Amino acid sequence: MLEPERILRLEDDRVVFLDQRRLPLEEVEVECRSAAEVADAIRTMVVRGAPAIGIAAAYGYALAAARGEDLAEAERALRQSRPTAVNLGWALDELRADPSPERARAIHRDEVERCRQMAAHAAELLQPGTRALTHCNAGGLATGGYGSAVGALRAAWERGLLAHVWVDETRPLLQGARLTAWELEAAGIPHAVIADSAAASLMAAGEVDAVLTGADRIAANGDTANKIGTYGLAVLAGHHGIPFYVVAPSSTVDLATATGAEIPIEERDPGEITERFPARNPAFDVTPASLITAIVTEHGVHSAPFAAAFAGAVARA
Repeated sequence: MLEPERILRLEDDRVVFLDQRRLPLEEVEVECRSAAEVADAIRTMVVRGAPAIGIAAAYGYALAAARGEDLAEAERALRQSRPTAVNLGWALDELRADPSPERARAIHRDEVERCRQMAAHAAELLQPGTRALTHCNAGGLATGGYGSAVGALRAAWERGLLAHVWVDETRPLLQGARLTAWELEAAGIPHAVIADSAAASLMAAGEVDAVLTGADRIAANGDTANKIGTYGLAVLAGHHGIPFYVVAPSSTVDLATATGAEIPIEERDPGEITERFPARNPAFDVTPASLITAIVTEHGVHSAPFAAAFAGAVARA
């Protein structure tokens, strides 16, 4: 298991990231010495995953304060680097009154602890011998340590509940094939990478017992934005009677966004798909709350109606 500080950390004069674009073939660090450089690292996916993006933004803002940068400009650059992940804005709001390294590091520690708590809650939903399917990467790399959905799989494995994990490759940047598979391999958890389009046939053949994903933003009604392709998995799971679980920290719940229709969806460079033909490259899609069996945060397992469930949980966060 990667230590949180190996994934990202704030040093005296820099923020250091494990470059997730180079994994699993190389473990290379990227050093950022200004808020603008941290924003660029977020935008170019040196660091990715909603909770990890929030931690990175907190570190970038604390670095800007320590360097005497224009904090309004630093916040603008960081906030605009990736618009869908609500954790980014949440972390900046948390740091505004106290932009100190100590506060930023506390946000990191707290996020990792939330992951451990939610993983324990989510593991209780799985039965012995579960064959799970997951999409994108919701492991320690995405959360700054331990993981949300992949953390839940790890907790289930340690309890003897998990038999196997199907890992969607997750086009176009292969976060599943590159990152989730790498984390599962390190944890000794049996797994196999599949083409995204193979999920339906595996479900029809009875080889999938549950789907677990993370989230980048959860609206007040439970509609959930996650990596593109998640919505399709939820539709497939519903058709085949397979539970679909979202595992994410309370910092991902956005009570100010009423429904998924209001979640901004990042459009990335079409060149990530093809440089030869015209392309559309939305980074996320929105899964309606009606397709989600349960949403798990550090406060427990939340069932519909999600608005009522979140009201108390987020207030305690």
